[in-house]
Amino acid sequence: MNRPATVFLAALDALVAAAIGIGVALVPLTVLWATQFGLAIDWLVFWRAAGDLWLLGNGVDLLVTIDPDTALRLGVAGAEAPFEVGFAPLGLAAVTLLLGARSGRRLSATPYPVTGAIAGALTMAGLGLLVCLTTRDPAALASLGQSILLPAAIFTGGVVVGYLWLPRRTPSPELAPGSPLARGWGSVRDLVPSTARGLIAIALRGGAIAAGLVLGFAALAMAIILVTGFAGIVALYESLQAGLVGGITLTLAQLAMLPNLVVWTASWFVGPGFAIGAGSAVSPLGTNLGLVPALPVLGALPQGTPALGFAGLVVPVAAAFVTAAALRPAVVDALGARPGRMLRGALAGLGLGAVGASILALLALWAGGAAGPGRLAEVGPDAGAVWLWAFVEMAPAALLGLVAGVGSRERSRNGSREGARAPAPEAHEDAEQPR
Repeated sequence: MNRPATVFLAALDALVAAAIGIGVALVPLTVLWATQFGLAIDWLVFWRAAGDLWLLGNGVDLLVTIDPDTALRLGVAGAEAPFEVGFAPLGLAAVTLLLGARSGRRLSATPYPVTGAIAGALTMAGLGLLVCLTTRDPAALASLGQSILLPAAIFTGGVVVGYLWLPRRTPSPELAPGSPLARGWGSVRDLVPSTARGLIAIALRGGAIAAGLVLGFAALAMAIILVTGFAGIVALYESLQAGLVGGITLTLAQLAMLPNLVVWTASWFVGPGFAIGAGSAVSPLGTNLGLVPALPVLGALPQGTPALGFAGLVVPVAAAFVTAAALRPAVVDALGARPGRMLRGALAGLGLGAVGASILALLALWAGGAAGPGRLAEVGPDAGAVWLWAFVEMAPAALLGLVAGVGSRERSRNGSREGARAPAPEAHEDAEQPR
């Protein structure tokens, strides 16, 4: 495949990713426009809503302004003044990321993956700008700079993940040993000693695995919570009386929020929990809620103090220890027989905890934000608290796993060397027996 075909393929992938992300909201809104409103309202209203929701899901902030009469009827403090909405339904960002990964896997089979990644990023940036310009309205103004940068950054991140997912099968002149990109990467690598590179790689891999284990357990716990709290969710659905199309639209909106809920559950297991409005808290210490948005899925929130309480803190500790135990051989091989290997092993454990805590904190930062005026300006976990709690829990567990593993491996190696040097007593006695 030549370079122009690669550019076209990457641009087409970005266009499809944006179309699917916008269509997730636009299709049910269009059905709602045709059935509930009888085509009486301008369809561009629903286009603007779908475009703003797509931008919001990809991390773009919206400046919302409500007319005074509507603000008065809502009765929410602070609704009369313009307020910022930054709560991103991560399901829409996940769609962009997964479709970017699909594009990256396709680009890995071409000779020009870097050109394709740049073309896809520029196309997504142009599409973000186009959506922002066509959906601009005094009632909801999306940030112009974020509309250009954030969807393109998420899509490009997916392209990189997809490119690294599979080994390359096609030679690339852009990544050949003599190419400028390869020379630049080699010069950067040479600045870091080989042992440090190995330990950094182990810390990055281990932190990602440990954070993934916490998120996986949180997803499983979230599924159990939804099943056990199904009665409360159904009761809230019935109280809203949204109808068939409205119920489907509401369900899709909650599915877009499902990754947020998983991150919130992971923050609960880490310790700080999360908030749904200023002054509220959902944590192992207990639940303290005021008025919350009328979302049926919130009917599954725990009430009072859970029976397990702080027993959930075992999850990040166990995830870090198990990950460190699995990486023991890699750490020993990276350290070799160099002096100070115990100190380097300890640094690798601390790095694993820091990377895992940073991943969870970044997800907590992205999973929260301002969801409305007044007290709804604080929704989701506190990213700083999540990092601190996660580091305190994961770093000692990883340190214990790695240092114990390094020490035991070194003792076993020394024992095997001494056993190899010592003569076999039975063979020596047999040799001295007269025939």
